[in-house]
Amino acid sequence: MSSGIDVDSSSVRAFLELKSRREVNTVIYLIDDTSDAVVPGLHGNLTLDELQQALPADEPRLIVYDLTFAAADGARRKEIVLIEWMPGAAVPRARAAYAAASTALRGTLDEIHVRIPATELSELEYRHLVARAV
Repeated sequence: MSSGIDVDSSSVRAFLELKSRREVNTVIYLIDDTSDAVVPGLHGNLTLDELQQALPADEPRLIVYDLTFAAADGARRKEIVLIEWMPGAAVPRARAAYAAASTALRGTLDEIHVRIPATELSELEYRHLVARAV
């Protein structure tokens, strides 16, 4: 990649696990400092409160989240979303690296159609995510 950020095969495996198993609805990705590759840092079945608690206040992260919600017609919908966690306290160099990592991840995990930037925890509330996913 021209950005210098690769996507580790473990990242793809974590995504495939999210897609295929009900026990996993969240994968939090980070950039491994030694390899400059996107790797899964945490994956599991997290509530939005647990997700918010798992995010660092001063470092970016990329989150793939399986969002389930009711559409306007009442039908139950699922959307796999990519949340770009870029807190205001993050240093510009880290923000730039994670922006490049997001591009690399979206190029590798081509089944993600909704990208949600977030700089504050309030942007990770359920109603906000649903509004962005519809």
